[in-house]
Amino acid sequence: MNEKKSAATSSTAPLGVAYLLGRAHHVLARRLRDALATVGLTVAQYTALSFLVRESLSNAQLAERAMISPQAANEMVKAMTVRGWITREPDPAHGRIIRIGLTDEGKAMLEQGDRCVIQIEALMLAGHSEEEALALREELKRVKRGLSQPDL
Repeated sequence: MNEKKSAATSSTAPLGVAYLLGRAHHVLARRLRDALATVGLTVAQYTALSFLVRESLSNAQLAERAMISPQAANEMVKAMTVRGWITREPDPAHGRIIRIGLTDEGKAMLEQGDRCVIQIEALMLAGHSEEEALALREELKRVKRGLSQPDL
């Protein structure tokens, strides 16, 4: 029994951070999926709308930022166009590139999605001070940057 305990606490054993982040991601993804579905959004659509409210993007840029394949982005863009949430217009500087932007309906959908996410974040951060919540946000940004580095 002692050997197992010392092996698990040795400096070569993982701290469990990857496991905890993975589990938190799983629970968060489920809650986001369920909450956003109540307003008619998927997580991918909400993510896309949150990028498009800042600036118009090409399909390739949207796929990269939303971390989905270009094919999945194309299908999502078609569906959101049919729903009237986005516009597709040629880029004046590059005629072959189509810029995707938000309509007023798309902005309204984003606002509904934002309300869902605010509720989930409130649940997630219950018991944390504003200072702690901001510190957690900054720490998670650092973790993301670390994971985004090229493999050594």
